[in-house]
Amino acid sequence: QVQLVESGGGLVQAGGSLRLSCAASGRSLSDYSVAWFRQAPGKERRFVAAIRWSTHYTESVKGRFTISADNAKNAVYLQMHSLNVEDTAVYYCAATDYSYGNFSASGRYAYWGQGTQVTVSS
Repeated sequence: QVQLVESGGGLVQAGGSLRLSCAASGRSLSDYSVAWFRQAPGKERRFVAAIRWSTHYTESVKGRFTISADNAKNAVYLQMHSLNVEDTAVYYCAATDYSYGNFSASGRYAYWGQGTQVTVSS
C-alpha cells in the first residue's frame, strides 16, 4: 500500500546529467526493495537499478548512474551522468517487499509510479 511518484525528467543534451526522484507515501521505503525501470517507445520495459541493502545496476549504466535512498525524506533517487540518446525512455520507480529473487525482473515489483519522461537529444 505504498504510493510512488516520480519527478525530475526532462530534455537534456547528450553528455548531460539529470536527477530523478521517487517520492513515497503510505509506507516507508526502508521496508522495500526499490528499483528503476525504463521503457522506450516500441520496446520492452527494462531494469535500470535497484537498492535495499546494496545497489544493483544493469551493465549499460554502470559508472554513469547512481541509485541512492534518503530515509528521512522517504525517497529514492537516480543520478544520471553522461546521458546518451539510448537513455531516452519513460523512467518508472517500482517497489517490492520481497527481499530475495531477481532484482531485474519487472514481475517481482507490485507497486509502480506513473513514470517520468527522459529525452536526450543528440
